[in-house]
Amino acid sequence: MSTLVIHAPHSEVQQNQKQSFSQTVATGKGDGYAISRGLFQQLSSGNNVVVICKTHKKQAIGQIKELKPTEKTKTGMQRYDVITTELKPVPFAHGDTKLNRNGVAVI
Repeated sequence: MSTLVIHAPHSEVQQNQKQSFSQTVATGKGDGYAISRGLFQQLSSGNNVVVICKTHKKQAIGQIKELKPTEKTKTGMQRYDVITTELKPVPFAHGDTKLNRNGVAVI
């Protein structure tokens, strides 16, 4: 079963008014992650999702409820709101996970 890893970086909160790690965990929604078609096809409702903040070494684990399409990037890649259930903080363990330039990985 695939696991989606999304990064909620502290720097984006300050620079681009993006949602913080804490807001993502509290609301159960990761806003506007660009996910390629190939990665999207590996995911489905019920798969695990890991939300991380490498800056503050925080992590939460839950399940994907829905990948809700939003707008597209300038290059045409689809963005998704990552709707989650049962996100729970856990010890930070994904510091070495290789994320793509969009802050996403499927492991």
